[in-house]
Amino acid sequence: MKKKTSTLLLVIIACLLLFGLLKSGNSDELIPFVLVVGGAALIIYGVKNRRRSNSPSALPIMTKEKEAHYLESGMTEKEIEFFRETMNQTKKQVLQLQTNINKNAKLKAIDLRHDTLRASKALFKELVKDPQKLHFANHFLYTHLPNMVDLTDKFIEINGHEIKTKETYEKIEESSQIIDQMAALIAKDYQQFVADDLEDLDVELSIAKQSLKRDNSL
Repeated sequence: MKKKTSTLLLVIIACLLLFGLLKSGNSDELIPFVLVVGGAALIIYGVKNRRRSNSPSALPIMTKEKEAHYLESGMTEKEIEFFRETMNQTKKQVLQLQTNINKNAKLKAIDLRHDTLRASKALFKELVKDPQKLHFANHFLYTHLPNMVDLTDKFIEINGHEIKTKETYEKIEESSQIIDQMAALIAKDYQQFVADDLEDLDVELSIAKQSLKRDNSL
């Protein structure tokens, strides 16, 4: 509303000034005036477009297939919007985590030990496949993954200091230990999320084994 008001005010002022110049007959001042107003309008337009394009809440275009998938899952329009905003933010965090891990050997070792990045991407895919299970990943989405990104961001920053004191090395070591624990939690988040699928598979395997045993006894 404020942006629309300011733009409208600028247009009104420009029209009034232009009208005044035309009425007074100062045609020599008309061209510079038009150039100044036009330049100001272009600057405002450019700033608005830049803000809009850089907006963190900007979502990618939803395909018809994805929309149909969400609707088939029984989601309302508000639920779909919330889900897409959450997943958009999560995707950015996973990509940032990947960038951070690739920057440091210690972080790579932690990721290799717990398969953190792979677990994060796999959990993301599971949520896209079954949006109604979003609440089962609360700890991952709103605590563990954001904390992991923040911790690795800070770790990269501190580790990049050219001059390190004893305190700096202590902080790096402490941070790496916390990151390791957080990585383990993310791996656990994924295991817990797919636990039901594993249980279903166990049931199916048990039924299949009983069926094979019965058929072989005939």
